[in-house]
Amino acid sequence: MIYPVESIIYSSYPMKYIKFIVAPLIICSVCLSSVNAADLAREKRMADEIVDVILDGDAVFLEADNHQFLSIYTEAEESKGVVIILHGRGFHPDWQDTVNPLRVGLTEFGWNTLSVQLPVLEKQAEYYDYVPLFPEALPRIDAAIKFAREQGNEKVVLVAHSCGVHMAMAWIDAWDANGEQKIDAYVGLGMGATDYQQLMEKPFPFEKLTIPILDVYGEHDYPVVLRKAPERLQSIEAAGNKKSSQSVVKGADHYYENKGEELTQVVNRWLQTL
Repeated sequence: MIYPVESIIYSSYPMKYIKFIVAPLIICSVCLSSVNAADLAREKRMADEIVDVILDGDAVFLEADNHQFLSIYTEAEESKGVVIILHGRGFHPDWQDTVNPLRVGLTEFGWNTLSVQLPVLEKQAEYYDYVPLFPEALPRIDAAIKFAREQGNEKVVLVAHSCGVHMAMAWIDAWDANGEQKIDAYVGLGMGATDYQQLMEKPFPFEKLTIPILDVYGEHDYPVVLRKAPERLQSIEAAGNKKSSQSVVKGADHYYENKGEELTQVVNRWLQTL
């Protein structure tokens, strides 16, 4: 079923994450769509499959909303700070494309990394299915940042891919006046990806980000990501940070398959400018 984004009602979450959107649509179908909750059984299966085969880094189980979720913390020999990595839709903190290359590769350039398990649904779930799930990601991001700070990391960079971008932006949109103090820079990979004929719930809140922003996308990314690139750049530049930038990974698709090293190089080069 395709759920109209105007009709989605977030509820049963902490007050600071609640958003009410009212539209003259059939309330019963709204309620059915909004009861979507994370597939914790699938999340546990994924954690069980990867926790014992992690080659680089340590499994760390963080807690948010009385739920423990897997994260992987990997330390550099001499640290400049930490990069917190949010995976794409339905994946996990050690996903072989995009995530693993970044979480391991960036340590070679002096960055600790913390790769975080986000809420997931069944494999067939689409963007509109995930929209009601966004609030469940927010306390996980907060917990990840808290852990990262407790490890002595003074600089925190948030890197999000695909659906992770939508969850990160929902977290940014929920900021209070002091929200921006939580992170020092933001990197979005494949920003704006949705499914066919499914529009984004709302524009990205770039105006809340005066910190440096890097917009990265693949040369062969999804059409919507490519088409919206000029618009994103304009919004990012309007936010006003002169260190913000946009980069293309040559030859890469949306998932950076077989282009993990090139992606890591692009992100690292920008981090060195901060």
